[in-house]
Amino acid sequence: MAPRPLHLALNLFYLVERSGGAGTYAQELLRGILAAAPDTRITAFTSNEVPAEYVARDWGGEVEWVSFPVPVTHGPPGAFVATMGAQWGAIPLLAARRGCDVVHGLANITPLFSPRVASVVTVLDLIWVRYPHTMERRATVGMKLVTPPSAHLADRTIAISHAAKADLVQTIGLDPGRVDVTHLGVDPAPAAASAFTDGATLRARLGIAPDVPVVLCVAQKREHKNLLGLVRAMARVAATGAVLVLPGASTPHEDELRAEADALGLGDRLVLPSWLTAEDLEGLYRLASCFVLPSFEEGFGLPVLEAMARDVAVATSNCSSLPEVAGDAALLFDPHDPGDIARCVDALLGDAALRERCVERGRLRVAAFPWRATAEATLEVYERAIADRDHGRHYLARSRRAYRGVRDIWA
Repeated sequence: MAPRPLHLALNLFYLVERSGGAGTYAQELLRGILAAAPDTRITAFTSNEVPAEYVARDWGGEVEWVSFPVPVTHGPPGAFVATMGAQWGAIPLLAARRGCDVVHGLANITPLFSPRVASVVTVLDLIWVRYPHTMERRATVGMKLVTPPSAHLADRTIAISHAAKADLVQTIGLDPGRVDVTHLGVDPAPAAASAFTDGATLRARLGIAPDVPVVLCVAQKREHKNLLGLVRAMARVAATGAVLVLPGASTPHEDELRAEADALGLGDRLVLPSWLTAEDLEGLYRLASCFVLPSFEEGFGLPVLEAMARDVAVATSNCSSLPEVAGDAALLFDPHDPGDIARCVDALLGDAALRERCVERGRLRVAAFPWRATAEATLEVYERAIADRDHGRHYLARSRRAYRGVRDIWA
C-alpha cells in the first residue's frame, strides 16, 4: 500500500523582508518538497510581517498560509511573549486540529510539546553563542532561551552541515542519534541570471574605475563574518588598485569597517553599497574578479555556492562548515591571518588559469548540492520523526536535558 501524502505544518515566523539565507532555505524547501512529493499539503504559519509576495506566489502545490497578528522584528517588550506563545502554544494545537503529520520549525524554534504531531526543528547555527553581538540583544537573548529546549524536545533535529551537527552535539548536548544533516542547495542557473546591470553602469554608480579588479564579498555586515579581517587583508593585497565591494544592508559594524579602511589608507578601495536590487547584485558577480567569504563561523556557507553558481572563483575560510561546502573548488585560508587571506586574493587576481580551474571545479561543486536533494532528505527526516515520536513518554528526561542546555548556554 502506498503511503498517504504528508500534511506538514511549517513554522515560518522568521520569513520577513530581507530574510537572507534563512529566507532562501524556506522558499527553496517549499518548492523542493512540492516538486519531490506533489501530493504533500503544507500549512505555513507566519507572523504579520510575512511579505505578501510569498503568500501570493504559485508554489507548485497546496500551500495554506496562516498569519498570526504578531510581529517578530519590532514591537513592545510583550511582543516576544506573544510571538513565542504563538509558536510554542498555538501552532501545535492548530497543526493537530488540521490533522498535520509533522510540525517543522525551519529556524531554531519548534513547539516544546506536541503529543499529536511529530516535531522537527532546523537549528541553522550557534553563531549567537560565540558572537552574541552579531545580532540585536533581544534576538540573542531570545535564541538563548528558545533554541536549546526546542532542539532537545523535538523528535528530530536538522543541522545544515556536519560541522553544525558536531557543534550542536558539543555545545548544547544533543544526542547525535537524533540529529540529521540536510545540506542546503543552490540553483545552478540562478533565476535572475538573465537580468543584470552591466558592468560599466555599476562601476560608474559605485565609483569604481574601469579595469580595476573587484573583490566581492556578499555577507551581512556582522562581527562573525570577519569583514574587518578582509579589510585588513586588502591593505596587503599586491594587485594595484584592487577594490573590495561589500554590498548589503547597513549595520553599526559598518562604521567600524570604514574607520579601519581609513586608518589603513584604503580610501575609495572599500565600497559599501547598501541593499542592492537583484539585477545589481547579478551584475556585481559578473564584474568580480573573485569572491571571498572570510567568516569565522557559518552554519553552512550558502554564499560560497551562490558565487560558484555564477562562475566566480572563490576563496574562503578553512574552518567551520566552509571546507565542507567548498570542497576542492576554492582556495582556503586562515581567517585569523589577514596575510593568509591576502595571499589567496593575490593568487586569484594574478593567475587567470587558476581562476578558471576554480570556476570549473565550482560548477561541479554546485551540481553536487541541488535543492531537490535538500527537499528529499528533509522528507526522509519527517518520516523518521513520525516513526520516532515518543508521544510524551520521555518528555521529562528530555526536559531535564533541555534545562541543562539552556543553563550551559548562559553559564
